[in-house]
Amino acid sequence: MRLKIAVLPGDGIGPEIVREGMKAITAVCEVFGHELEQEQALVGAAAIEACGEPYPVATHQLCMESKAVFFGAIGDPKYDNDPSAKVRPEQGLLAMRKQLGLYANLRPVQTFPALLHKSPLRSDLVEGADFLCIRELTGGLYFGRPQGRSEDGQTAYDTCIYSREEVERILRLAYGYARRRRKKLTLVDKANVLATSRLWREVARDLASEYPEVETEYMFVDNAAMRLVQWPKSFDVMVTENMFGDILTDEASVISGSMGLLPSASVGLHTSLFEPIHGSWPQAAGKNIANPLAQILSAALMFEYAFGLAEEGQAIRRAVEASMQAGVVTADIAMEGGKVYATSEVGDFIREQILSRQ
Repeated sequence: MRLKIAVLPGDGIGPEIVREGMKAITAVCEVFGHELEQEQALVGAAAIEACGEPYPVATHQLCMESKAVFFGAIGDPKYDNDPSAKVRPEQGLLAMRKQLGLYANLRPVQTFPALLHKSPLRSDLVEGADFLCIRELTGGLYFGRPQGRSEDGQTAYDTCIYSREEVERILRLAYGYARRRRKKLTLVDKANVLATSRLWREVARDLASEYPEVETEYMFVDNAAMRLVQWPKSFDVMVTENMFGDILTDEASVISGSMGLLPSASVGLHTSLFEPIHGSWPQAAGKNIANPLAQILSAALMFEYAFGLAEEGQAIRRAVEASMQAGVVTADIAMEGGKVYATSEVGDFIREQILSRQ
């Protein structure tokens, strides 16, 4: 099978972890006999420095022509520390999501037996936790207009907007995943306060009868935040709006023991995008210390979701599990007193594990 992917390393640790992800991808293609076509492009701060735009037209064209986008991270302190900056790296990510029509971000959360000790929660609470967070990605507060500041600069405002069409399409997607999993859907909102949340709940109640085999649960976002800590195994599929999803999925990421373990897939109207959920961690850039596992697991999602190649995705997952079992991991998840491996060493180990299937 011919696999065409756009590779967008981005900023900070992005190029390093994408390099390790590509080791896994090329190994899988070698083992399973796929023809890989890849091309790199600029995005984020790297693109601003090169051409003044965080998501150049050439990058978008490559993404549209590819079957999948393999993406690293965006962000740079130069822009974070300058409130007056008119162009920011993060604008590139928002533009990419909007122009590719990526309205749903899928973040699977699961624990790994070899790393239960790394979770900040008790092992009995997190062992066996396995749920899917589905975050609406192109609407809500991040995209709503008007947005800005008053003429005197003393007042700032953002607008949260959702249409019934936007809510219905992501709820149908979420119900589809719930059907294939444990048949429970939790809608997270703030319907006791926000008009947009009441629209979400109204649409969900209209759709629920079409999915009688799925249990539909409604939960306020503050309660959901507590439940993630108290009883994470109670969730199966969680669906929510953009900002709530942004916050809750970062909270959920630590259940596994490190934000460096969670991959994600963004899907929608055009080319799907696969990326780790963590940021660019610019302080670690070039030091060969970043955890590449979330990036590598994002490659597994890419094979499964973009190409429908489940066995190839499982080959990567088994190799990642082997690295954890063998203790070939970076400092953030290493055993106390155990050996710490470099980013590239973890990637090399996983590549060799995949190739050993031949």
